[in-house]
Amino acid sequence: MTWIWLLLIIPVMTAGLSWIARNQIWSERIHLFGSFITFATGIKVSVHVFLHGPLYGTGEFMYVDAFGAYLIVMIVMVGLTASLYSVGYMRYELKEGVITNKQLFRYYLWFHLFIFSMLLVGVINNIGFLWIAIELTTLVSALLVAFYQKGTSLEAAWKYLIIASVGIAFGLFGVILLYASGVDRLGTEHGALDWTVLQSVAAELNPQWMSIAFIFILVGFGTKAGLAPLHFWLPDAHSQAPSPVSAVLSGVLLNTALYGILRIYMIANETLDGEISRWLLGFGILSVAFTVPFILVQHDFKRMLAYSSVEHIGIIMFGVGIGGTLGLYGAMLHMFNHSMTKTMLFLAAGNINQKFHSKRIDRISGVIKVMPITGTAFLLGIFAIAGTPPFNIFISEFTIMVAGFKENEILYSVLFLSLIVMIFAGMVYYAGKMVLGRTKARVEHGEVSRWSTAALFIPLLFVVIFGIYIPPFMDHTLLKVVSIFQGGR
Repeated sequence: MTWIWLLLIIPVMTAGLSWIARNQIWSERIHLFGSFITFATGIKVSVHVFLHGPLYGTGEFMYVDAFGAYLIVMIVMVGLTASLYSVGYMRYELKEGVITNKQLFRYYLWFHLFIFSMLLVGVINNIGFLWIAIELTTLVSALLVAFYQKGTSLEAAWKYLIIASVGIAFGLFGVILLYASGVDRLGTEHGALDWTVLQSVAAELNPQWMSIAFIFILVGFGTKAGLAPLHFWLPDAHSQAPSPVSAVLSGVLLNTALYGILRIYMIANETLDGEISRWLLGFGILSVAFTVPFILVQHDFKRMLAYSSVEHIGIIMFGVGIGGTLGLYGAMLHMFNHSMTKTMLFLAAGNINQKFHSKRIDRISGVIKVMPITGTAFLLGIFAIAGTPPFNIFISEFTIMVAGFKENEILYSVLFLSLIVMIFAGMVYYAGKMVLGRTKARVEHGEVSRWSTAALFIPLLFVVIFGIYIPPFMDHTLLKVVSIFQGGR
């Protein structure tokens, strides 16, 4: 219990101290120290769960099993990477007069509260409070989307708030119906909305109420996760937020909403004897298909990366919908792989944007000549996110596709393969022009910052290694998570 509370308290303390420091150097030091301690605590909690089983806190109000621990690992890893990157990125923004010292301190405040809100999602047992935690991530992240206080960023933040809040209202109605599905069996006891309680009696819940509840939850939380056609806030928010925030939004925020869907999916799937999987298959393949035209005709490279996030959330849903040990294994691996790859891409995109002062693809060329490390990382990231071997995304996508054929989902699997080939063509074409083309304007050669360059190597390590070799500890972790979906603890 102590470790769970520490995991939540540390980012809140870091947020407050880095804000009140009112000194750039001290604020950065507190920010970095707090990020390292949050990372270490998150890993400590997760390792304990993977080795010794679920952790409880405050009675059974808090609960961390292998799936929750897996989400925590992604949050603290992406959080630490984005924290390191933020130092160089924000120093440049401050030097160029884009932001003030007051905005810098505010950035660190909201950044760590954002990390706190996502960690809260991973440790809550009660589904009603899980809804509150997911809504909290919306409120805090909207402030970061609006960070630059320009017309476009404020518009993106309002659009995000309105669409996500409408979606989350649907989710709340779904949670109420979920409660109704268990009233006959559980009554009004205080644990009637605890995931552990509902999962233990899932086969006895009211199937009519459950089917309606899950549809509302899928639509509600799916809006926040970026599932098509509910994703319209996502490209604007990702493109207008500071790049380290975009990395966190894409790398882990979408996963927190997905986590909420999948937690309830485990209950609904047992109540409805597996019928609910068809919904995930449909929404998953729709999300992949929806991104194709937007990627093929894109002009803004951060929006291109944002649409790619819609695609990959769809791929994860598709893998879970296929089911079976192989499909679930591929989906969970893809969740991690996408998190690492997209984090690296958005960080590299931030370096490119600061160097070329533009997000338009047609105004950026010769990146690898101007910024050799960033250009190489960006190109490798594009090949990886497009599913090219021997990178990590290829392994998880291939696993999901094989699972589709194995489970006799031939039509879906062929369609899935066709769509990702088209997306591959679009992304590689645009990235090739940006990275390998001839430099069109006089741009000072060299990386933007040592901090923002060094941070690229953390996710790059996983992008490369996990495309060649899945370490035993990762394989063991994934199998533990898959067992949760199959009724284990």
